[in-house]
Amino acid sequence: MIVMGIESSCDETGVGIVEWDGATATLLADEVASSVDEHARYGGVVPEVASRAHLQAIVPTMRRAREAAGIDRPDAIAVTIGPGLAGALLVGVAAAKAYALAWDVPLFAVNHLGGHVAVDTLEHGPMPPAVALLVSGGHTHLLGVQDLSQPIVELGTTVDDAAGEAFDKVARLLDLGYPGGPALDAAARGGDPEAIAFPRGMTGPRDAPYDFSFSGLKTAVARYVEGRVRSGQSVSVPDVAASFQEAVADVLTAKAIRACRDRGVETLVLGGGATANSRIRSLAAERTEAAGIELRVPKPRLCTDNGVMIATLGAHVIGGGAQPSPLTVATDPGMSVQISKL
Repeated sequence: MIVMGIESSCDETGVGIVEWDGATATLLADEVASSVDEHARYGGVVPEVASRAHLQAIVPTMRRAREAAGIDRPDAIAVTIGPGLAGALLVGVAAAKAYALAWDVPLFAVNHLGGHVAVDTLEHGPMPPAVALLVSGGHTHLLGVQDLSQPIVELGTTVDDAAGEAFDKVARLLDLGYPGGPALDAAARGGDPEAIAFPRGMTGPRDAPYDFSFSGLKTAVARYVEGRVRSGQSVSVPDVAASFQEAVADVLTAKAIRACRDRGVETLVLGGGATANSRIRSLAAERTEAAGIELRVPKPRLCTDNGVMIATLGAHVIGGGAQPSPLTVATDPGMSVQISKL
């Protein structure tokens, strides 16, 4: 079975195609058109700009994916219906419905976050029971995964800013530009991660064990920089970047390891664009090795938003016996992570 996935939840227009043999998915095509450069001057994603970019990109991206896979049409289409930006989601879902109707193939509406977990199987094979740590500009979640054909369980999430959002805001504070994640990572390589004792949010004994908070950390960075400037002292951008990055990576990986131990699972999966950060990856590797836990991390291209992750999740959902979604299925910008398919 050939499954096509369409992703348009934020600023990437993705069309991916996989072949499903009933147990595993094989990548046939992965085409992405990003509008990140159009958002750079605003310092973040502008929903209206993203929606217009999806409208312009969806047909050319679809054409390239079909050519790369060497197919005229798929056997099924999976599409992200949420969570994400309302207007952006509408473009992808409208396109998926149109193609499904024109080609007379079934449509499967799936959850964007589940796609970030499922895409790991393209590199590392079938997934055992696991904890997934998803970190991106819009999401920070700890998820419990038993079977990709079944709903994923949310163990914890951020109570305020997502980690990737905090990266962007701190990068803007330090005049490092947008997107902030890669710029901060690069700046941190020349800094001392122990130079500044930034706080670790929600790590007290009475705090929710798997939830996150990065708003206070972001504020602490702002106050530190403002205090240095006000007193006439210089600001070491590498030290601030390294210390901030260390605080984020410390909390993310510590809570992920705790979740693995508490649930008795031996596999931790990383997903989402912010997991391309070198310190998050290296600290996760150090801590999983010390705990005897297998770490699975897709290559960076598969961690960012793309259509192949939606195609892969769709294939697993189909393999689990799910019925197609109606062509009247609606988008759900605030979709709960527990719902993997409608």
